[in-house]
Amino acid sequence: MTEFRRILLDGYPTQVRREGDVLVSADGREIAIADALHLPPVEPTKIIAVHLNYASRTEEFMTKLPAAPTYFHKPITALNSHDAAVVRPERCKWLNYEGEIVIVIGRTCRNISPDEAADYIAGYTIGNDYGLHDFRDTDAGSMLRVKGSDTLAPVGPGLITDWDFRGKQIRTLVNGVVKQDDNTANMEWDMHYLVADIARTITLVPGDILFSGTPANSRPVQPGDVVEVEVEGLGTLRNHIVSGPTPIRDDVGAQPTESEEVVSTALGGDWEFRGIRTPSKDLYPSRVEEKKD
Repeated sequence: MTEFRRILLDGYPTQVRREGDVLVSADGREIAIADALHLPPVEPTKIIAVHLNYASRTEEFMTKLPAAPTYFHKPITALNSHDAAVVRPERCKWLNYEGEIVIVIGRTCRNISPDEAADYIAGYTIGNDYGLHDFRDTDAGSMLRVKGSDTLAPVGPGLITDWDFRGKQIRTLVNGVVKQDDNTANMEWDMHYLVADIARTITLVPGDILFSGTPANSRPVQPGDVVEVEVEGLGTLRNHIVSGPTPIRDDVGAQPTESEEVVSTALGGDWEFRGIRTPSKDLYPSRVEEKKD
């Protein structure tokens, strides 16, 4: 296995190779890992994520897996890196971690079988698919703001080639305490299946990334918390939570809510997959006030 990372080296985005505790660039410059300013290990054109995959997560939500995977899309502006801050906007309180393994595409990929998928994968990295559940009542199920807000897709620290995803342990820790702990053997659909499924209708290009699902026990974190995702053979992705200095504007759009759906999903209830949508009365406060007049 070989590990590649992207860092700012003398102010320039540079791909480096890990050699022990040192990162080495193609021109021979070296920097200690502890001193490096990390960037996401790849520059994707697409960030795709699967909803449910681990048996423990399905059981937690007291539901059944669909016949095939379902997905959502995170904007590339959500992309974040190792050791960077994840921002919880002011007026929001339900920001959840979701430790995941991330597939990185290495070749243009379209209409392939699962048996062929390995030839199109550059390698794997770690991701944390943060969710801002305060906006779960909005966007008609697309999760655009829930999962796509700025900074909510940290990946890294490196891209690992020739890594076998089978039977690997994945853990998420908050302030050093283990919160998620599972094994890839408990995934319903493996990495090759997910790539082949998406590539039936969507062309994947080098650098595109696919989040492969999270185990049970995704829970809210607070400003000041340090969240680490450990994957056997891939290392540790570390981020810290900060509070956004600017509140969510209240003069446009749907507002953060604390409906039954929001709270239940954030705390591990079954609401998310009931297929029921009952918007909170404070979703559009300005319109409610208009009706009162």
